[in-house]
Amino acid sequence: MNDLLFSGFYLAFAIASIGSGIGIGIAAQGAVGAWKKALLSGKRANAAMLILVSFPLSQTFYGMVVMNDLSANVAPHAPALAGTIGLFGGLAIAIAGILQGKVAAYACDALGETGKGFGSYVIVLGIIETVALFAMVFSLGFGKLFS
Repeated sequence: MNDLLFSGFYLAFAIASIGSGIGIGIAAQGAVGAWKKALLSGKRANAAMLILVSFPLSQTFYGMVVMNDLSANVAPHAPALAGTIGLFGGLAIAIAGILQGKVAAYACDALGETGKGFGSYVIVLGIIETVALFAMVFSLGFGKLFS
């Protein structure tokens, strides 16, 4: 039981990665649909959509950063706290990744239809990215506060 409690910091990485994967999957579906429409109408597929699809990938990295910090700095002193921060920090990061994927899918659809607005779509996705960054930073800070 203590080993399970001690390894709770892994939740930050696991949950964030799940959200990242779901977000990428949703965004990729939007890109593939937009490419299909373009190809069927005789236009070329817009490769810039790959950039939009990749946005939720960073949530995996943020989860890894939280996991590494919790395992090194919090888990040895307060394993239950590390697990709790890992759980809720990972969830916050994962939710941002999923929602970012949904927005990226819509951005791919809009870019495919109009061929315009790429910069605006990147800005909107960056705002969602900021939520994941805040979740990571606050998870790191919260762990240091109580360890």
